[in-house]
Amino acid sequence: MTRLQALPVSLLKSIQNRSLLKVISGLSNFNPESVSLIAKAAGHGGADLLDIACEPKLVELAAEVSNIPVCVSSVEPRLFPNAVKAGASMIEIGNFDSFYPDGRFFSADEVLSLATESRRLLPEVFLSVTVPHVLPLDSQAQLALDLVDRGVDLIQTEGGTSSHPISPGTLGLIEKASPTLAATAAITSALKESNLDVPVICASGLSEVTVPMAIAVGANGVGIGSAINKLSTELAMIATVKGLRQALNSLKLVSTINQ
Repeated sequence: MTRLQALPVSLLKSIQNRSLLKVISGLSNFNPESVSLIAKAAGHGGADLLDIACEPKLVELAAEVSNIPVCVSSVEPRLFPNAVKAGASMIEIGNFDSFYPDGRFFSADEVLSLATESRRLLPEVFLSVTVPHVLPLDSQAQLALDLVDRGVDLIQTEGGTSSHPISPGTLGLIEKASPTLAATAAITSALKESNLDVPVICASGLSEVTVPMAIAVGANGVGIGSAINKLSTELAMIATVKGLRQALNSLKLVSTINQ
C-alpha cells in the first residue's frame, strides 16, 4: 500500500476526483478558540481536509470538532511525530506566507533539506510540501521535481501574499490568484512531462471565482486560508466554505456530463 492509498478514504477520493477542498487555519495560529471555530466551519461546510498548526492538542481538538482529516503544517520537522501520534493524517512543510512580513524567505535548498528530514523522521506518513512563490516559475517547477525525487507525496503552491490587485470585483479576484495559478500550471506541466503522477494543491489568494481556474490548470484541489479564517463568525465561515464546496462540485458535475 502506498502512502497515498493509506490516507482516509474520503480524502483519497477527493484527491483522485480533483475536488479536494482544504481549509487552512494558519501555521502560526495556536489559538484553540480560533482553530476550533475554523475547524467547525470546515466540517459543517463540507471541506475535505483541515490544515492547522503543528501542535498535538490542537490536532485532537480539530479532529474532534470537525470530524474530517487533519494536516499539520510546520517548518520544524522534529515537531511532526507527536502531531501524527495525536491523530494527524498528513504533514506539510509550509505554509510560508506568515514568515514573509518578517523578511524570512525559504530557498529551494532549505525546502529540500526540510523535506528530506521530514521523510527521514516519518517514512510512512503522507508528506506535502509548499513551493515558495518567491522563486521564479521555472525554479518552482524544478523544486517540485526535486521534492518528488526526495519522496514528497503532494506539492502545494502559494502566491496570494505577493499579489496586489488593482481592479475591483471579479477582475481583482483573478489578479489576486494569478501567482498561485501560474505556479500550479508550471508545476503540473513539469510533473506531467516527467511522467510523475503526483497531486498538486493550489493555495493562497483563491476565491469562489478562481477555484475553477485552479482545477482547470491542473490542480487536484485547493487550499483556502484567509478567505475563511479572517471572518469573524462561524456562520460566515460556514457559508464561505459551502460556496467553495459548491464551486468544486459544479466542476465535477460538468466533468461527469462531458464524459
